[in-house]
Amino acid sequence: MKRIFMSACLTGAAICSLAQQKESAKDSFYTLSPVEVKAIRAGENAPFTKTNLNKKTITAGNLGQDIPFLLNQTPSVVVNADAGNGIGYTGIRIRGTDATRINMTINGIPYNDAESQGLFFVNLPDLSSSAGSIQVQRGVGTSSNGAGAFGASMNFSTNEVVKESAVEFNNSTGSFNTWKNTLRYSSGLVNGFTTDIRLSRISSDGFIDRANTNLQSFFVSTAWMNDRTSLRFNTFTGKEKTYQAWYGISEADLQAGNRRVNYAGTEKPGSPYTNETDNYTQSHYQLFFNQELNKRLSLHVAAFLTRGKGYYEQYKADEEYSKYNLPYPVNGNDTTFSSDFIRQLWLDNYFYGTVFSSQYKSEKTQLTIGGGLTRYDGKHYGKLRWALYGLTGVDRWYDLDAFKTDFNLYSKQQTELSAGVFLFYDLQYRYVKYAINGFRDNPGLIINNDWHFFNPKAGITIKKNNWKTYFSYGMANKEPNRDDFEAGAAQQPRPEQLHDIEAGIERTNKKYNWGATLYYMRYKDQLVLTGRINDVGAYTRTNIPQSYRAGIELQGAASLHQWLTVSGNLTLSRNKVLDMEEYIDDYDNGGQKMNRYASADIAFSPAVTGGATIELIPFKQTGISLISKYVSRQYLDNTGNQARSLDPFYVQDLRVSYTILSKKIKEMNFIGQVNNLFNNLYEPNGYTFSYIYGGQQTTENYYFPMAGINFMVGVNVRL
Repeated sequence: MKRIFMSACLTGAAICSLAQQKESAKDSFYTLSPVEVKAIRAGENAPFTKTNLNKKTITAGNLGQDIPFLLNQTPSVVVNADAGNGIGYTGIRIRGTDATRINMTINGIPYNDAESQGLFFVNLPDLSSSAGSIQVQRGVGTSSNGAGAFGASMNFSTNEVVKESAVEFNNSTGSFNTWKNTLRYSSGLVNGFTTDIRLSRISSDGFIDRANTNLQSFFVSTAWMNDRTSLRFNTFTGKEKTYQAWYGISEADLQAGNRRVNYAGTEKPGSPYTNETDNYTQSHYQLFFNQELNKRLSLHVAAFLTRGKGYYEQYKADEEYSKYNLPYPVNGNDTTFSSDFIRQLWLDNYFYGTVFSSQYKSEKTQLTIGGGLTRYDGKHYGKLRWALYGLTGVDRWYDLDAFKTDFNLYSKQQTELSAGVFLFYDLQYRYVKYAINGFRDNPGLIINNDWHFFNPKAGITIKKNNWKTYFSYGMANKEPNRDDFEAGAAQQPRPEQLHDIEAGIERTNKKYNWGATLYYMRYKDQLVLTGRINDVGAYTRTNIPQSYRAGIELQGAASLHQWLTVSGNLTLSRNKVLDMEEYIDDYDNGGQKMNRYASADIAFSPAVTGGATIELIPFKQTGISLISKYVSRQYLDNTGNQARSLDPFYVQDLRVSYTILSKKIKEMNFIGQVNNLFNNLYEPNGYTFSYIYGGQQTTENYYFPMAGINFMVGVNVRL
């Protein structure tokens, strides 16, 4: 029963049974976290809304799907996948906040792309097999390193010490020719040394036509430690090749039942172009030094380098040579102005720096002072590989650089004022300098910006008689993304600002636990798509003066019997943008038509999200889980127009596991999972655009369908 309750606890709001709470008083999630992540994680008594996942919870659903799908049962989360089956390009939103506003760190090292600020999980194949713990904070949360946390943050830890030697073989297969093979080795702790190695391969044909994925990765971590000092080096690499599926499908195809159609590569006459693929390799190097000076004071410093290089390839039909800065081919008196091309758009970047912290802990007070300094050097260039009527010049038609420096310094303190009353404050200064030496479609636009941000947070937590309440206020500031600056010299974006108020209450008991969180997130100058075009005719995000998110998150778990546990979460929210201007292309009269909305729903922000799990143990070492997810209507833009929306969906998965324990084999685990058990047709993501032509307004909606009923089975062996 303890195992069941732990699972239910960790998929809710990081609350657990009284029995477990007493058992883990000295071995709590936060206490056991490596020092590298303690500096940025919210502790048990910190007044922030969070969910903790331990190794067992992460492993339970790790059959090959990307990280967002492992977090799908945490509160206020909506996930999606271009290929329709959770492998390849995947996305996550938390409280409606997209990935460009979610701060992510790995062992305290920033992960977000420095320019788009997005999260590309496809570059981290099978990271979940090396993750020892994950904390998801909703709202502003505590200060972190890297991109501004503008609604949520996620921090992953891989540096937990494995004290016993082990060899693991994890293999799974399933629908759409999906395969996952993982080999792991842990040396255990021997004379102060430990080494962990992982090799992984994941491949899938995808639900969407031709949306195949080939992912390879390795992970190596080696460390030396004694009672007060530790030195660790990590290196891990992810290599991905995915056939593009990022165009979605039209509303007409969706209604006709053509849910698997893929438009990528179809510009090529005849059969689709076979190499319309995304190709990228990302390598990480992390070095950590930790020193405990005495029982109260410890120091931590880390250095890192993230190296990324890759491209996506496209077949482009009937385009002008002048678009690629090439002279027109001349044959006698005949001049060729356009041709079919095969092009590659390249990224070639280095992201490096250091993060550091010092932690002081006494009986009543915990004080952390830390920060980080990072630098991004990025190259953007395009290569032409082929032209139907020949290439007439150099193969690079643009070659542009970008540089970004990010420095932050924070101080956090938690003090127990009296028995069970904890006061917390967190002050962060962040400096960002960003230089862009032109854009592909606007090479003459040079950007040089720097910002100074102050991000304060404060709150109080009260614990008494198995009750816990907390209240916090936090402010966050965030710079615009790379694409926002291409708006043109006269339309430069402003930074965004968020004020976040959180209030929570939790109750724990031997048989049940529950919690509720009220939140109010007020935005100033939030950047949203309005349909407005920039200087080169591309749609650009625009600052909206006022918008907000307000809601309540409910979660809980109950042990109804030794063989039956139920857990769940429900979020009810209101998400509004105020005084927004919508722009629609007017091809009849030229320019754009403007519509004004006093109040409308924020795009991709459902009013209701919920998850539930029923777990049965009918026999010893056997588990059966029915996993449910509900997401209400989502709007594709910020107008609240139901004709531009995603229908609500309710999906259930069934997971069955059986574990064998023996002397020769430490553990053998069989897992089978049926996803979308009742074959529901649903689309969690999409996009829309409208235009006026022939006296009529036309709206084009595109959707990213998910697979119907599908399955995965796995066998995990631990020696």
